[in-house]
Amino acid sequence: MVGGGQLARMTHEAGIPLGIRFKLLSDTPQDSAAQVVGDVVVGDYRDLDTLRDFARGCDVITFDHEHVPTAHLRALEADGIPVRPGPDALVHAQDKGVMRAKLTEIGVPCPRHRIVTDPADVAAFAAEGAADASSDGFPVVLKTVRGGYDGKGVWVVRTAEEAAEPFRAGVPVLAEEKVDFVRELAANVVRSPHGQAVAYPVVESRQVDGVCDTVIAPAPGLAPGLALHAEEMALRIAKELGVVGHLAVELFETADGRVLVNELAMRPHNSGHWTQDGAITSQFANHVRAVLDLPLGDPRPRAPWTVMCNVLGGDYPDMYSAYLHCMARDPGLKIHMYGKDVKPGRKVGHVNTYGDDLADVLERARHAAGYLKGTITE
Repeated sequence: MVGGGQLARMTHEAGIPLGIRFKLLSDTPQDSAAQVVGDVVVGDYRDLDTLRDFARGCDVITFDHEHVPTAHLRALEADGIPVRPGPDALVHAQDKGVMRAKLTEIGVPCPRHRIVTDPADVAAFAAEGAADASSDGFPVVLKTVRGGYDGKGVWVVRTAEEAAEPFRAGVPVLAEEKVDFVRELAANVVRSPHGQAVAYPVVESRQVDGVCDTVIAPAPGLAPGLALHAEEMALRIAKELGVVGHLAVELFETADGRVLVNELAMRPHNSGHWTQDGAITSQFANHVRAVLDLPLGDPRPRAPWTVMCNVLGGDYPDMYSAYLHCMARDPGLKIHMYGKDVKPGRKVGHVNTYGDDLADVLERARHAAGYLKGTITE
């Protein structure tokens, strides 16, 4: 697996019961996965020679991020190394412009969008979507086409003057309408090389400052027909793009009862962390199965409700005492910490709770996450 973050750490864990020999290409020995994987190569994934040396002897290469250069992945394939997902699929998660063009081509609903060249072009794009002559069409969402995540590389601009910042990076910029959405959803699916695919229940994803805070599975109050439509759309995207492994389709639910695709991720995803404890087969176990072309596992939930809350960087005076409190208060709580240095706002872990009553499950998860962060002290 290329990338040493928490996704690699949890994917490795899912492979242990199957006796999978797991090799990791990590930026540093201190990375989350590098702390627990036995076979670690420390190197730069952007260097082709490093990638080739790492891949030698591997049965298959997969990823915990989308940042490996597309040309490098094609070179690995030319060397005879299976890359899953392959570069032709992964480019749609690497480049938002390519992704939008492809989804539009296959008829998947997206926000209005186009590549823009400068602030004046942003103003023209905004005006094209103006509701009437008295409106300038702002605000508009601007995204760098490559490299953004967790709110980074994304701007909401209200004037042409505010639109200057995204262009300073010197990379193409995608303009999108600011969708008037009711909430954010995510449809998680897994697909194997021979085309078997499974879909997890559609979840509600709640963001704070552009970072995922809480995931509720299944999305409460979601009309069954719309949930089925979102699952079918995610499965269709996986098939059309040739995805192998886990695919997260982040969605906007609109006030008029539609779903629009916001982002794609071709790897295990934060919106699927609930599956570790709340589904019969986790996203990580199914990703391992998919990239090895093994039969996929049952994605159905174990309980009526599961809630995942991220633990963000805060004050950790005594983690052992925090564990004592949280575990004693809630024996059903599941804690997953990533071994990361604490930085404000950084994802350092998550908690999962599950049960029959949503309000109770949600309160338990929020309390535990807040206590582990240090914002709740009793």
